[in-house]
Amino acid sequence: MTQLDSAQAVTLALAQNLIARPSITPEDAGCLDLIAERLVPLGFVCERIDAGGVRNLWARRGQANPLVCLAGHTDVVPTGPLPEWEFPPFSPTIEAGHLCGRGAADMKSSLAAFVTAVERFVARHPNHLGSIALLLTSDEEGDAVHGTVEVVRVLRARGESIDFCIVGEPTSAAQLGDMIKNGRRGSLSGRLTVRGQQGHIAYPHLARNPIHLAAPALAELAATQWDEGNEYFPSTTWQMSNIHAGTGATNVIPGSLEVLFNFRYSTASTAEGLRARVIETLDRHGLDYDLAWTHSGKPFLTPRGTLVDAMAQSIAEVTGINTELSTTGGTSDGRFIADLCPQVVEFGPVNATIHKINERIRLSDLGPLSRIYEGTLERLLQDTP
Repeated sequence: MTQLDSAQAVTLALAQNLIARPSITPEDAGCLDLIAERLVPLGFVCERIDAGGVRNLWARRGQANPLVCLAGHTDVVPTGPLPEWEFPPFSPTIEAGHLCGRGAADMKSSLAAFVTAVERFVARHPNHLGSIALLLTSDEEGDAVHGTVEVVRVLRARGESIDFCIVGEPTSAAQLGDMIKNGRRGSLSGRLTVRGQQGHIAYPHLARNPIHLAAPALAELAATQWDEGNEYFPSTTWQMSNIHAGTGATNVIPGSLEVLFNFRYSTASTAEGLRARVIETLDRHGLDYDLAWTHSGKPFLTPRGTLVDAMAQSIAEVTGINTELSTTGGTSDGRFIADLCPQVVEFGPVNATIHKINERIRLSDLGPLSRIYEGTLERLLQDTP
């Protein structure tokens, strides 16, 4: 058996063990204990930082800098209709060259690859420079209130920082290694309520239709160029996701209109600036309104440099692919870690089946995934003299 085959076999076995645990968010189902059992013999100090019914693990080997953190989540999204699955979602199944099961791609294979990469790296470099940590939570797919956020809060209070972080999200598009996420857009949502005056539709002069009143302002917001983006980010977008008014009757002018909207914004804008521009538009149109904001994450960006280069070189070494840097997609826990860490990237397997029925990962990607993580550690941490 070659070294690569060995990496695949060991990573597969751990991934199967993790998938077999029904850790639907925010449940952990024993995944963190299983991982801690593998880390303690390597010299990791494993600390549980649980909060609000969420289970979190901070495992660290060493106290020196630089600190390289491998971050991820043990929780998975619900399965959906069980009859639609070809195989039971928590009975990991090998079929047609794939490992199938809920969490196979998002992201239990990455967690398994983290562990096996660290095991080989520590065996080869028991006196490596710096430190290695794993930050794992059972609340990434859910509310994300008591998970990574809580661990970051505790670390900050203790004066601990992280130099480099790799989040094991499934970032690859068509084949393993073709894409790294070196940043994510911020997410800012609003709930807008425009007040009018209800009345009979045949007597519009005795009412004030909030739909008509709000339409010009909403059209202007939809047409606004919020920024031009930058080298790494596309321009900021504003989208309405829900709009509701009326009683359901065709002869009643509604008394209010509710609109839900969301910004996905780049580092070329700020949440404060976007809020101010929305308010200025609504005020200029003379609307009577209430507006409530929810800010679920700031944008973060890691330009080309030590971490991006180390990962790109590892990907090229293992797969031969010249990887692409991207900031597309939704949010991840990287947005929280970026408050504590200047260099954060996300890298993991192909994301074509994440959150879908019959989620799966190619068996042939398991060994290379682990090797890429190991190679990145090799480039960031070396033996002491």
